[in-house]
Amino acid sequence: MTALEEDAAWMRTALGLARRGLGRVWPNPAVGCVLVSEGRVVGRGWTGDGGRPHAEVAALTAAGARARGATAYVTLEPCAHTGRTPPCTEALIAAGIARVVVGIEDPDPRVDGKGVEALRAAGIAVEVGCLATEALDVNRGFLTRIATGRPLVTLKLATSIDGRIATGAGESRWITGPRARSEVHLMRAQSDGVLVGAGTVRNDDPKLDVRDIGLAAASPVRIVVTGGLMVPRDGYLAETAPAIPLWLCHHAEAEPARIKAWEEKGAVLIDVPFEPDGQLDLSAMMQRLGERGLTRLLCEGGGRLAAALLEADLVDEIVTYTAGIVLGDDAVAAVGALEIEALQLAPRFRLIETARIGPDTRSRWRRR
Repeated sequence: MTALEEDAAWMRTALGLARRGLGRVWPNPAVGCVLVSEGRVVGRGWTGDGGRPHAEVAALTAAGARARGATAYVTLEPCAHTGRTPPCTEALIAAGIARVVVGIEDPDPRVDGKGVEALRAAGIAVEVGCLATEALDVNRGFLTRIATGRPLVTLKLATSIDGRIATGAGESRWITGPRARSEVHLMRAQSDGVLVGAGTVRNDDPKLDVRDIGLAAASPVRIVVTGGLMVPRDGYLAETAPAIPLWLCHHAEAEPARIKAWEEKGAVLIDVPFEPDGQLDLSAMMQRLGERGLTRLLCEGGGRLAAALLEADLVDEIVTYTAGIVLGDDAVAAVGALEIEALQLAPRFRLIETARIGPDTRSRWRRR
């Protein structure tokens, strides 16, 4: 194995550790760190729940004195600023780390190359760009928030072959199989928030939590787009609001009595500007969610909200689960009306991957 191949192998391990933090560390990035000395791992760590401790500190704590002279493989540039904790660069320097291999630099203005600069100034050899594409992908949500102020938005669609999500009578459980549904629960666990429209809440009384995969504690923030707060206060979301965070995005003209009633239920109310037609300004809503720290948002319906997000150019990725069933023209479409008059005006995405999931197929698409 060449030196470059060895670096890539250890960085791949660090990336695997970083993924453990997805959905649990916002507004921080999910970072993994592996300390290697003489070809053996002496310490490893990943960003803790809520963003603390940082991955480097966790790995250094595990390594103790064995960290001296080791190489640190870190998926994201170590921080060089003092926040709730001291800079990770200082910890690496104090521990006697000899070399640091970094996946990608951190564009956060508080870091943005300063971490690499501090390490090199201390005489530590630093290399940047190892498995950069993979490192970028792990923290695409964090990077999106830094660049745009809003979270990365993934639209999930579970449909029939002909793109339907329910029969004409409204029956939708279950179009896809159990393996696909388990994957969706994992997607929730790796997301900071899960988003639905008010119609989905009224029609389906969804749970939007993580079940059946042993990660119940990783349930994301449940977010409902409901301009006038016209959603039931006796459903599952309302009853579980004290235990699993529930955020309601509404407009300023929502009735004060409804606002108060939902606050008493334990929900967080987020006032969002609205358009002349009365619809919430979804771009402004995403900025509000970004301000609250969300980096990865999973949208699970319904069709009207999916169409509105696509029209507003707010969908970064689409993940589709397609079942071998045909429901016909009278069934409910996965995406509402877009009123596209020419193909060149349609939102376009490029295929990233496709896989067979039990009897279904999964495809991941990313905006061009």
